[in-house]
Amino acid sequence: MKKAIGMLQKIQIAIGGIFLVIFLFTVVFQIASRYLGIVAVWTEDVSTYSFIWAVFMGGAAMVYERKHFAFTSIADSMKDERKKKIIAIIISIVILGFSLLMLYYGYGITKQFWNYKWVSIPALKRGPTWMCLPICGLTSAIYALSHIVEDAIAFVKGGKA
Repeated sequence: MKKAIGMLQKIQIAIGGIFLVIFLFTVVFQIASRYLGIVAVWTEDVSTYSFIWAVFMGGAAMVYERKHFAFTSIADSMKDERKKKIIAIIISIVILGFSLLMLYYGYGITKQFWNYKWVSIPALKRGPTWMCLPICGLTSAIYALSHIVEDAIAFVKGGKA
């Protein structure tokens, strides 16, 4: 299971990277088009939404790495490994709660805006641009649950992973 979750995180990083490249390309194109006098109103929407996708995919991937949200000063000051695991479990439960809220409300927003059209590109719908919220919530919840199970097993074994 851990291998599958690791693969999911790698896919998510790749998706985030693709959207970051799209963001950079559209910003460079937007700058060049202004200097050349070409009207490219679509670049603002594409760059904004591709950046949002890159951020949410990267944010969820950092939950997997345990680098998104942590109280390292508390855990670093403790010597007892079992207490560190308790703190790690509490942090993962908080992340799980936020992730489930993001999944629930992100799904609602995506559903609500699914048929809205982009102003600059009327052929595209806004629904897919909001899908990053429930995807981020779902994958963050998977990663948080994985950490809770992993830390609980380590706690039972005396704090050693």
